[in-house]
Amino acid sequence: MDLSKVLEQLRKELAHLDAAILSLEQLQAKASRRGRPPKLLAELRKAPPTTQPAARRQARRGRRIE
Repeated sequence: MDLSKVLEQLRKELAHLDAAILSLEQLQAKASRRGRPPKLLAELRKAPPTTQPAARRQARRGRRIE
């Protein structure tokens, strides 16, 4: 068994793991964003919801439909 090949392979795995850890940390940081949302998102939230049948709207609110 060639020790230099094993070390090279382990270094490659370490680089891949470091990249995976870094990307997961960045995803976590994006999820806990603070501050004002971008203008586009604020405008989308102000837009009226799509029309739904009355039965679905009432069922969503927890009212019984008869």
